Amino acid sequence: MRESLFLSKAFSQSTQPCKIIPFYYKGSAAFEDDDITITTLVTFNRFKVFGELAKRYKGPISAAVHVAPSDSHVVLDALHDLYTSTPGMSSFVDVHLVLSPFARQLNTWRNVARLFARTEFVMMLDVDFAICTDFRSHVRAGLDGEVGRSLRGGYAALVVPAFEYLNQKDGNDPDTFPGDKKVLLELVKTRKIDMFHKSWAPGHNSSDYPRFYAAAPGEVYKIKQYQSAYEPYVIFKKEGPPWCDERFVGYGGNKAACLYEMYLSGMSFFVLADHFLVHQSHPYEEAARRLERKSNRKIYQDFKEEICLR
Repeated sequence: MRESLFLSKAFSQSTQPCKIIPFYYKGSAAFEDDDITITTLVTFNRFKVFGELAKRYKGPISAAVHVAPSDSHVVLDALHDLYTSTPGMSSFVDVHLVLSPFARQLNTWRNVARLFARTEFVMMLDVDFAICTDFRSHVRAGLDGEVGRSLRGGYAALVVPAFEYLNQKDGNDPDTFPGDKKVLLELVKTRKIDMFHKSWAPGHNSSDYPRFYAAAPGEVYKIKQYQSAYEPYVIFKKEGPPWCDERFVGYGGNKAACLYEMYLSGMSFFVLADHFLVHQSHPYEEAARRLERKSNRKIYQDFKEEICLR
């Protein structure tokens, strides 16, 4: 079977036309099966933070890069410069192109990055988050424990809590971000950092931030109050858990839908209380966010009814 035919069927629910080119760039490193691949989606205006992610993680990354046909030469030239000049990128990062005139088919892009990941476990992460702690080693060392066995079986997702600076200017340079929980807690106490998108509490408050702050070193705790708007950044098994529903286009509900279906499939969510991520500040496209969230709100309501009836 031709690859193009297979991919056209695999992503037939995406808004068309949509052409996928796997491994446009392929990292030279070989990875152990139990490693954790960060799966992420990248647009031209996020190339700078994409480079920062590759430099900080120093591990496998599978990135779906959107290329609009009208901008293809500019984007591909810039991508080549980024890939060849960023330390570690040509070793650790696989790039898959999504050629489409439609912006923000976010769940399609997430599925592309996950499909072509080369390890047993993946982390679904937005590209503009900085890796601040070594959760990768922690998770791999605990794979023989109770939670680790659930992760291997595809029954668990591990949450790495997300934070952001309250003064957006403080969130521009990831080299100044906290590197351990003690420093993070000091910044929380002085009200310089808080839960990511605190103004939309349902997005992350199921992680139980008060418990995270008080947790003992090494603690991993189970989320007890899951709700459908929850959208943390999670590590899970690549094969087995449900894939993201590709009818969502644009801002609003897309990642929450991915995770809610995982939850309804029987997966449990556990918080890694020693680890965290910090958002790198950038301006948002507010007009697009308002319009697309309105559309996706209706889609998400229909989606929740459908999956509860399956």
